[in-house]
Amino acid sequence: METTAKNIPRYTVEEYYEAVKETEQRTELLDGEIVDMASPNIQHQQITGNLFAELRQYIRRIGGTCRPGIAPTDVKLDDYNLVVPDVFIACKPEQFDQQKYNGAPEFVAEVVSTNRNDDFDRKLWLYRMSGVREYWIIDPKKEKVLVYFFEESAFPDIYPFDTPIPVRMYQNHPEPIAIRIADLLD
Repeated sequence: METTAKNIPRYTVEEYYEAVKETEQRTELLDGEIVDMASPNIQHQQITGNLFAELRQYIRRIGGTCRPGIAPTDVKLDDYNLVVPDVFIACKPEQFDQQKYNGAPEFVAEVVSTNRNDDFDRKLWLYRMSGVREYWIIDPKKEKVLVYFFEESAFPDIYPFDTPIPVRMYQNHPEPIAIRIADLLD
């Protein structure tokens, strides 16, 4: 049977949870479509884990009320989109339930792996339309980071791994934060 857009099932988040409850495969729900995710490699995990730790430490130090999150935490953007960002910052703690964050985080970082098109295309559009303020696409293969700050521009700033990247959502704080991706690699 030929696969076309007409015969691909479209799931709601509730139906998605039911459909994947028996599987160990990592997945997300993008526009109602269940999308497989590859297991991250060691470099991916170093960047993700260390970025989360830096953000958590910073938020604690400044007495912030936002909460950082890390994969595999689910984020429900709407009834047809459930993503698993590598790292995110959510500033509305009441939107967490026991299983997921419900709504758009203020900050999302994705480390590119085999899902390049999803990070650069589908998720870029989805995060922007959902209300994410700041989106980092960290590309280890090219050692570059595309930083979108949607409140100011639809175009990214591009940083090499060895350049400090300001976390724009904290740029007006008396103690702003900037992160060099090269420092996150052990």
